[in-house]
Amino acid sequence: MYILLLDYLKPLSEIDALLPEHRDYLDRYYGDGTFVLSGRQVPRTGGAILARHVDRATIDRIVTEDPFARAGVARYRVVEVEPTRTAAGAGSVFG
Repeated sequence: MYILLLDYLKPLSEIDALLPEHRDYLDRYYGDGTFVLSGRQVPRTGGAILARHVDRATIDRIVTEDPFARAGVARYRVVEVEPTRTAAGAGSVFG
């Protein structure tokens, strides 16, 4: 499992211009089950995505496909996590 942390490098106007393409990118990986959660950081300085069921090489490829990364408006930091405990009922999300 991976936590993908995005840090915005450019003004929000440049981020917002790419949001439709970024959402299409997210939809592609929600559709295949790789992404299970995503959202903006608060304050809005970046975002986060929770990903699963792929290896590190695949995650490294996936993050390069994000329009934010391709346009150089955001950078990714990938954190691999091996869950050892979950809340009751959360197993279906993290399994």
